[in-house]
Amino acid sequence: MEYKILGKKNDIALIIADEIIIEDAQSALDLIATVQYETDCDKLIVCKSCVTEDFFVLSTGIAGEILQKFINYHKKIAIVGDYSKYTSKPLKDFIYESNKGNSIYFVNSLEEALLKLDS
Repeated sequence: MEYKILGKKNDIALIIADEIIIEDAQSALDLIATVQYETDCDKLIVCKSCVTEDFFVLSTGIAGEILQKFINYHKKIAIVGDYSKYTSKPLKDFIYESNKGNSIYFVNSLEEALLKLDS
């Protein structure tokens, strides 16, 4: 796993990885701690491919557990990817509501992630 530091204040870490790095609440905590220690960033950008597919099945409860860790530790995250393949109305509503907030974003591009996080 590598990082690229972005943002006007150099406080956004783009996580560069080609494997799943967020599988459950513990792996989310590990990521938060590692990024904080190694980069001192409190905002993260992660590719959707680095998040377990179970995250997007809301009935598993994994999404809630993971995102609660980011909220509890006052970290922001943008998950970049294509969400068009998901047909679940609850998931679409969850993504919509998350994007209306100020901590968790589901976006289609790196540029959009930076716009959300760099304010």
